[in-house]
Amino acid sequence: MPRVVHFELPADDPKRAVAFYEKVFGWAIMKWEGPMDYWLVATGPDDEPGINGAITPRMMPEQVTTNTVSVASVDDFTKKIVDAGGNVMMPKRAVPGQGYLAYCTDTEGNVFGVMEMDPSAK
Repeated sequence: MPRVVHFELPADDPKRAVAFYEKVFGWAIMKWEGPMDYWLVATGPDDEPGINGAITPRMMPEQVTTNTVSVASVDDFTKKIVDAGGNVMMPKRAVPGQGYLAYCTDTEGNVFGVMEMDPSAK
């Protein structure tokens, strides 16, 4: 069954947000070495319940926290999403070394991601 595996917190000033979440919650946050500004957030030990995520620069004023669901196939799930009345906001794209990601909206306008894990993605 698909489950939420990642969140993204948009920030006007990502470095300020990093400092806030490290100070308030003690989260371990480090800059990703990928092709974009992205700070990986570890919210706790891997053997405890919970999810990890990231802090990302805000790309539009109305951007909110986005949860990403792990799926077997982005292509299959974007079709299911559209068939169920949702929309694809950003078509499938490669996240190098991680997999394939698309951003969608549900019938209520909520944004979420679907991620197909594939370490060979380029």
